Amino acid sequence: MDAIKLLTSQHRSLEATLKKALAAKTDGGQYKLFAKAADELSVHISSEEQIFYPAVKAIKTEDILLESLEEHLSLKRLVADLVELMPEDETFQPKLKVLSEQAEHHHKEEEENLFPKVKKLLTEKELDDLGTEMKSLQSALKKQGDPRESVIDETLEAQGL
Repeated sequence: MDAIKLLTSQHRSLEATLKKALAAKTDGGQYKLFAKAADELSVHISSEEQIFYPAVKAIKTEDILLESLEEHLSLKRLVADLVELMPEDETFQPKLKVLSEQAEHHHKEEEENLFPKVKKLLTEKELDDLGTEMKSLQSALKKQGDPRESVIDETLEAQGL
């Protein structure tokens, strides 16, 4: 599968799950949806940082990638904070809202600034190969269980390129 199509579809799925979490009527339902979104986000970020970004690193994309990595750090910090909170905590809902807003902002920047450049740099086959490699990593991370827990140890500094 084309890596850009994969990432874009994951963006929409993540945004929908976060919206459902924000709208959930019970604390338990909200936390369950947050956990699902946080797991989706964690494997998505990992596959971008470990596979997609290194593959598309070039003079034309480096500035965007560095900004994206800083945005990932911010998202990881929010996920780590939320993992430690209970939904009834007064800061849970505001942090969840900020996570949703920052994720949407990050997705928009990737889709408008990074992905068009990548489409010019890589062939269809290269994009398909990247997508396959990313899906494989994502599956492995999901099998390990609770990917959101892994971001707790990734909040000190942004991933390098």
